[in-house]
Amino acid sequence: MLSHVANTSPTYLGFLFITSFRHSAIMEKKHICAALLLWAIACSVLPASSGNLLRIGLKKHRVDVNSINAARVARLQDRNGKHVNGIEKKSSDSDIDKLPLKNYLDAQYYGEIGVGSPPQKFKVIFDTGSSNLWVPSSKCYLSIACWFHSKYKASKSSTYTRNGESCAIRYGTGSISGHFSQDNVQVGDLVVKDQVFIEATREPSITFVIAKFDGILGLGFQEISVGNVTPVWYNMMGQGLVKEPVFSFWLNRDANAKEGGELVFGGVDPDHFKGNHTYVPLTQKGYWQFNMGDFLIGNTSTGYCAGGCDAIVDSGTSLLAGPTTIVTQINHAIGAEGVVSMECKTIVSQYGEMIWDLLVSGVRPDQVCSQVGLCYLDGAQHVSSNIRTVVERETEGSSVGEAPLCTACEMAVVWMQNQLKQKGTKEQVLDFVDQLCEKLPSPMGESVIDCSSISSMPNITFTIKDTAFVLTPEQYIIKSGEGIATICISGFAALDVPPPRGPLWILGDVFMGPYHTVFDYGKSRVGFAEAA
Repeated sequence: MLSHVANTSPTYLGFLFITSFRHSAIMEKKHICAALLLWAIACSVLPASSGNLLRIGLKKHRVDVNSINAARVARLQDRNGKHVNGIEKKSSDSDIDKLPLKNYLDAQYYGEIGVGSPPQKFKVIFDTGSSNLWVPSSKCYLSIACWFHSKYKASKSSTYTRNGESCAIRYGTGSISGHFSQDNVQVGDLVVKDQVFIEATREPSITFVIAKFDGILGLGFQEISVGNVTPVWYNMMGQGLVKEPVFSFWLNRDANAKEGGELVFGGVDPDHFKGNHTYVPLTQKGYWQFNMGDFLIGNTSTGYCAGGCDAIVDSGTSLLAGPTTIVTQINHAIGAEGVVSMECKTIVSQYGEMIWDLLVSGVRPDQVCSQVGLCYLDGAQHVSSNIRTVVERETEGSSVGEAPLCTACEMAVVWMQNQLKQKGTKEQVLDFVDQLCEKLPSPMGESVIDCSSISSMPNITFTIKDTAFVLTPEQYIIKSGEGIATICISGFAALDVPPPRGPLWILGDVFMGPYHTVFDYGKSRVGFAEAA
């Protein structure tokens, strides 16, 4: 859940699914998709630890069609509302702390923490896309969501210290607000002393009403923390509670498994992965952000990230989110049913041949749409000539809905250029682009596919540090229901972040399930290995 937050002055925005962030525009779809699939986490956690080993167990629940429909309603209501050097093969339970996690709908993973003395129990998302801890407050009187979740009672804790500063976090499907407080926080067997957290006194969104989790524990960097509060993870390290400045996720994607997965603090569990991790350095702190290489559908490069794309690995994001241009190509390849974009088809029918001729004549692809008259050039950024621009709206990202003709033109240029490299004829290319238009994702990101065609779908490959990370159809398609009631949902959602922040990929649980993920704070890197 890429998160940005806002104090009393709206400086930050925080989100639960794919959200637009203040430093960019990532956050709005993050919780939208979580709401869509009702991927809010459930059940209590049974911590099992030994020595300094902390485990959070995960349990899976099958997707419920009625829940999905309810989540869609909620989403629409809120639409205008986010192994090396002793680490790799460490196996001693005295060196690391493991927390068992629970998995709800094969999408969100939750664990149990305690706040206060004696500890008051809460189910939270462990979210690498945000950095604050918040739980509902006993002073949350007017929000229905608070009636259905555990609430923190400051008067019941002997270690509570009043803070009282107001704060707020805005999500793609709602928001929470409240005030800062300070108390001890128990994570597994570890007790973090004097942790500043948010007591949420308002949770107006219906998303939080239907959610199975109580709050969120952010594992991102302090740079994106509301109020510049020191994150729980930082205090774990600062108070000497973990031996190594490393934590790792193992997410069990077996819907029938008893264990949902584990979050390990202080290192890695060698039983959770196969082979060695591929490590890639962080390019920017705030989120766990790194540079990703080419992206392939089957064995064919899309050409979109051949020169590199930024990516964020985010345990609070249910799906994989990427540029609409690429997600549309994926939908076409797997036969996903999206909303037909009239703007896109208009571009093909009215401007397709002109775009083709400009590309063939050698006009730079990033100048084609401005020459056609659908975008104008503002500095280095092409902008739609008939709507407000991303330059004018600094905290918002461009999308098909916001800049229909310009964005559709830019997508068509990418598609045509890629087909030109494959030496397709003009007629073949224009027909292909028209087909892609029909597969544009719906405005809210969901795409449904025919379950019987999974075996014929292509693999999808991400290139990270020259290593291919392959997702099979069984891994990127999410099944719901049983028998004739089964529906299949694409694990890809569209998210457009404009330059210089974008294009950007969000690697959520659909990616972290097949690939065990290490978050190495000490060496400013993330690592991926095949999950065991």
